[in-house]
Amino acid sequence: MLRHQLGVLHRQTDRPALNDNDRTLLGAIAAALPRPRRQGWIVTPDTLHRWHRQRIARHWTHATRGPGRPPTSNETRRLVLRLATENPTWGYRRIHRELASLGHHIAPSTVWKILKTNGIDPAPKRSEVTWSQFLHSQAAVACDFFTVDTAPLRSYYVLFFIDIPTRQVFYAGTTANPTGAWTTQAARNLFLCHGDKLSGSRVSVRDRGSQFIDTFDEIFRTEGPKNPQDTSPHPGRRRLR
Repeated sequence: MLRHQLGVLHRQTDRPALNDNDRTLLGAIAAALPRPRRQGWIVTPDTLHRWHRQRIARHWTHATRGPGRPPTSNETRRLVLRLATENPTWGYRRIHRELASLGHHIAPSTVWKILKTNGIDPAPKRSEVTWSQFLHSQAAVACDFFTVDTAPLRSYYVLFFIDIPTRQVFYAGTTANPTGAWTTQAARNLFLCHGDKLSGSRVSVRDRGSQFIDTFDEIFRTEGPKNPQDTSPHPGRRRLR
């Protein structure tokens, strides 16, 4: 009887108009019913899959940003290069202050980018040793999180460590809630499983995330790199030496 009624409705309406509530209800019912009970529906399985893909895409689509900063004028660019060329001891911050006094209001990072793009060192007196060279010389091990988004709209956090001189990556664990206690235990498990491979590490590199608590650093003091000190030259980046 139900199949016959649906056949009558199909003859009267070529394509039914469904709203979001209808799609959600039909999708939930389809997930609960066995496949043989889905015959005679007004939508096909491919349509249900397409609705699910669209729902996932809408959930993870973020609003686009505005047009952003206006482009820097050619006159300002030429002035930055002239100041840097005529004053080789000036860094990008000194050049930025001079530009501000002349009425050119741009960000210090823009000055730095212009200098770097044109091959001019923004800080002539900085050390010859690059950040990468320093990390390799100190046998550093770095750690961080990356996220994995699943179809049921859940996010999982994966903790990993990388031995910078060898570029070898060590998987430390996956969790939906990366607390400080979990991160500390993951670091302890890392040295239990791979302590021999990291025995020569003298520096650990991490950001200042709230997951990296004092007990996490204590693991590196007792089981990893020795004599740790915070010698970070840049805000937002911490090195334990």
